[in-house]
Amino acid sequence: MIRTLIVDDEPHALSDLQGKVTKDVDFEVVATCSNAFEAIREINRLTPDVVFLDIKMPKITGIEMLSMLDRETMPRIVFVTAFGDYAIEAFKENAIDFLLKPVDQSRLDITLARLKQDHQAQSAVCSTLVSGLKFIPCYRGSQYFLINLKDIVHLFSSPTTGVHLVTVDEKKAFHTNLGLKVFEGNSPLLRCHRQHMINPDFIKLIERLDNGLGRLHLNGDHIVPVSRSYMSNFPAFA
Repeated sequence: MIRTLIVDDEPHALSDLQGKVTKDVDFEVVATCSNAFEAIREINRLTPDVVFLDIKMPKITGIEMLSMLDRETMPRIVFVTAFGDYAIEAFKENAIDFLLKPVDQSRLDITLARLKQDHQAQSAVCSTLVSGLKFIPCYRGSQYFLINLKDIVHLFSSPTTGVHLVTVDEKKAFHTNLGLKVFEGNSPLLRCHRQHMINPDFIKLIERLDNGLGRLHLNGDHIVPVSRSYMSNFPAFA
């Protein structure tokens, strides 16, 4: 069974595609999402094999959302778009799967047959479309936010409550569904510990401790540990 997730902000289009996909008994739609915030959460939670992803969505487009997924575990992506939204020829040239709205059943069947043969992550999507992170999808309570990466001082993960963000506005604390691994090599943030990443622009002092350990003093009087294995990220003190 190929576990499938569908993302579209248009309820009718989402329902229509879900009905057409599930005509094939080899596909199970494990979740549907109406925006990228929900989609990131459900992709991380459910790890689907395939995601049918609308491109033109509010706040975060489908293509922007790709930069927010772990590239090593990214599911197979099939873009769904209205004609003229993006350069369809560019998709063809890079062997990127796409469907035009309204989705035609016969054209969908061709895509489903291809996915049955190979539903591994699509390398063309990563190499061609994924760019660096600029904004981070976050939430506080039931509200969603987009936080500029430049405003993040510190990230830390907790086994029980997930990833937390500390911003330059210390009165505001946020959570994100992105794992720390997504930020590595995809943002200017540096890992200093298995559970911590920092924005080097906000370092006030680096303190070297015994046994090769360290501590970073950041804006807002935050103190973050540096483990031995990550001291090389701060070569002047390694």
